[in-house]
Amino acid sequence: MTPAFVDGDAPILLIADHASNHVPADIDLDVDPALLDQHMAIDIGVDATGRLLCAALGMAGIFGPVSRLVIDLNREEDAAGLIPHESDGFAIPGNKLLTAEGRHARIEHFWRPYHAFIADRIASLRPKLIVSLHSFTPRLSARPEEQRPWQVGVLYNQDDRAALPGIAALRAAGIVTGDNAPYSGKVLNATMNTHAEGNGIPYLGLEVRQDLIGDDAGVALWAQRLAPVIPQVMAAL
Repeated sequence: MTPAFVDGDAPILLIADHASNHVPADIDLDVDPALLDQHMAIDIGVDATGRLLCAALGMAGIFGPVSRLVIDLNREEDAAGLIPHESDGFAIPGNKLLTAEGRHARIEHFWRPYHAFIADRIASLRPKLIVSLHSFTPRLSARPEEQRPWQVGVLYNQDDRAALPGIAALRAAGIVTGDNAPYSGKVLNATMNTHAEGNGIPYLGLEVRQDLIGDDAGVALWAQRLAPVIPQVMAAL
């Protein structure tokens, strides 16, 4: 399955692994359909925010075409959570019944084409910066006591060339910014590890809190707030 692609002339490539909640008709996850509109299935607000950022900055953008409950495109091929059996305390019964052949088929149909597409675009576009865009829930169902006060988190693993000026620029703009929080890029960073760090390309891993971009007004506001940060990072490289 081919990801959605937005073309652009800027030397920046945006990648949004979890932009879709699409579940193909031939896949039965056996979950309440309402779950597909929640953070377990999709990074809420990322598709619209990413497209506005691409339009504002002339960036190319790659948008994951399938729900993370079908297959998590931001995991290594052999990761245990690639095809999740549960997410934030909710069981995914259809995935528990998946055979080894069924797992292989999902990897071949979704994961491999997605990452091949990214590799091809990087080879042709030769971006000087990659922006990884995700969103996070303000509160996990499994850990409701956990506080997540950040408006934006910046995730990175070994390469912090873009992350550190990104954190500084976000904080200078008055944005409450997490440094490898609420998730650490040293633990979960598969797409950027492969396509950015693996190619020596600086990357800015952004996690936006979902309640801030859960409607059109929030998307417009936060695309406007985030857009100036990316050129500032480029200038610092």
